[in-house]
Amino acid sequence: MPGIIQQLQETTAFIKSNYSHTPEVGIVLGSGLGNFAQEIKVEKEIPYDAIPHFPVSTVEGHHGKLIFGELSGKKIVVMAGRFHFYEGYTPEQVAYPIRVMKQLGIGHLLLSNAAGGVNPAFKVGDLMLITDHISFSTVNPLIGKNLSELGPRFPDMSEPYSKEIIKKARAIAAALQIKVQEGVYFGVTGPTFETRAEYKLIHRLGGDAVGMSTVQEVIIAVHMNLPVFAVSVITDIGIREEDNIITHEEVLQAAKEAEPKLTAIFKQMVAEL
Repeated sequence: MPGIIQQLQETTAFIKSNYSHTPEVGIVLGSGLGNFAQEIKVEKEIPYDAIPHFPVSTVEGHHGKLIFGELSGKKIVVMAGRFHFYEGYTPEQVAYPIRVMKQLGIGHLLLSNAAGGVNPAFKVGDLMLITDHISFSTVNPLIGKNLSELGPRFPDMSEPYSKEIIKKARAIAAALQIKVQEGVYFGVTGPTFETRAEYKLIHRLGGDAVGMSTVQEVIIAVHMNLPVFAVSVITDIGIREEDNIITHEEVLQAAKEAEPKLTAIFKQMVAEL
């Protein structure tokens, strides 16, 4: 297998041979949020399985293609479908597309995900601006030899989510009259949903929402000095006394219903970045 630098060169060369423009913003769509792509003036779509060294989505609700086009007057690249550690990919593979988007030229990264609400003040359908995360329950994608061409050996994680962009998001949400929550995202491996005891522990450790993605992508983005903004769609509430059964179908449905609010914020965000 070629090294990561050669892989990135081959991947980006292939993409540039199919799409010549330089995207300014990269966007990753989480479970059930694929309809966001309808807002884009699409110029090129490339299936993941056609891209050298790219993983392939295996989860329902993740379409599995890179979408290039224009949104709010800017060139963007969108991942319609992401990769997860629980699918059997290595952490490095999970975050590989973030490295690719950075190599393609993006200056900002916008992430979305479906997450379980742990903060008792949250309700299904809320949007949570991620202000920080807890990554102890995930495998760090930077384990192994560090390549200084990509970033430092010990990246500082004191501000993984750009405070400047979060401030902008607050103003956008207020102007659009969309209520947003803010909080800490607790990353886990999945694919099981959490037990009652795990939800309670996560809450006590400082988590407001819990999910199976995003953290490894953010670590790689910070490693490459790429500003990040992320939003969780609260698709279920973990701590509750009644029936605690959660299904993936319910998660997808809740994400679909909240999608218009997320789309409105992302559209305006792209315009203002």
